[in-house]
Amino acid sequence: MEYIQKGTKSFYKANWALFLAGFITFANLYSTQPLLPTFTEVFKVSPVVASLSLSVTTFALALSLVIVGSLSEAWGRKSLMTISIFAASIFTLALAFSPNFESIIVLRVLQGIVFAGLPAIAMAYLGEEMEPASLGVAMGLYISGNSVGGLSGRIIIGTLTDHYNWHIGMFILGGISLLVSMLFVWMLPGSKYFSPRPLQIRALSKTLFQHLKDPSMLCLYGISFVLMGSFVTLYNYIGFKLMAPPYNLSATIVGWIFVIYLVGTFSSAWFGSLADRYGRQRMLLLAIAIMLAGAIVTLHSFLSLKIIGITVFTFGFFAAHSIASGWVSKRASHDKAQASSLYLFFYYFGSSVGGTVGGLFWMKYGWVGVIALIAVFLMIACGLSFLLKTIITRQRTTTTL
Repeated sequence: MEYIQKGTKSFYKANWALFLAGFITFANLYSTQPLLPTFTEVFKVSPVVASLSLSVTTFALALSLVIVGSLSEAWGRKSLMTISIFAASIFTLALAFSPNFESIIVLRVLQGIVFAGLPAIAMAYLGEEMEPASLGVAMGLYISGNSVGGLSGRIIIGTLTDHYNWHIGMFILGGISLLVSMLFVWMLPGSKYFSPRPLQIRALSKTLFQHLKDPSMLCLYGISFVLMGSFVTLYNYIGFKLMAPPYNLSATIVGWIFVIYLVGTFSSAWFGSLADRYGRQRMLLLAIAIMLAGAIVTLHSFLSLKIIGITVFTFGFFAAHSIASGWVSKRASHDKAQASSLYLFFYYFGSSVGGTVGGLFWMKYGWVGVIALIAVFLMIACGLSFLLKTIITRQRTTTTL
């Protein structure tokens, strides 16, 4: 058996399949984000309460990732990913018929649970099946699918909500997701380097805690928490800012602002390749610095500069996420799906915390408060990156001695 190598037919099929799976997962996951102002108006709830339509989903996803990542060690990769994307698509169709905000919350919690079947397992699949020299590019391409999906879901929902209503948007998104799920099943090669083992809860719990005892992995998990907390905070509340005076943009225009995600498609693949060449810590710090610079630029009142700032911020985020997630796969010497699921647990837990706490800052301090919170998160990410480098150097020295 050979690892999947860049340039082969298997490489293109595997990456297209996971690109599409990431596309529909993140299109559905963030489908309610551009609807937050709409939910505030239609259901008469505050921005913080409206943000729960995303926060409860990412929280349920975070909790489920740890369990599903462990289950995949016994039940396999492709089968669980398939169940995940089909179930998520069906729940999106059900959301289209939601009569009230309470039913939306219930369905979004259930959707968060089934979403867990893709992200951690996809990362583990790539870590197992790709040759090491091709892993950075493959991980970057997978994350590119995440960014394109997040972009497309927001545009579809935002545009159709403006022209029809959010129910129509959800129905169409659910239909598209079902079709793409079928393509995924057909294209993804089966695992060659995965060996299933009996489901032993005690053994899986032990290996799970082994990852949490590794200080270098804890640094990466902390970085994922603050990176995603920053990202969701900005995108949750930029819609409120731009739909209010003096901008008064429509839901369609705000939805199309998410086309900025395309820069993430480029930066994730590019920085994944640069990290393989120049070192992960150096490129990670550069990506975080880019995020901070972009966030600061959004403080300017000119709309064009705000958009530029969001673009720079998004470029840096996907670059940083690509590097950090690939680093987890490289650092994990065993149970890669568990290691990846823990990374994503902290990632989506950061989304839940940042997205909700950001609402409190928005209501009390406005956009300046939102950016201040993001700046604190990013400074923590820098500190953890330096600490990670120190820990790895110390571990290498100890091993050599």
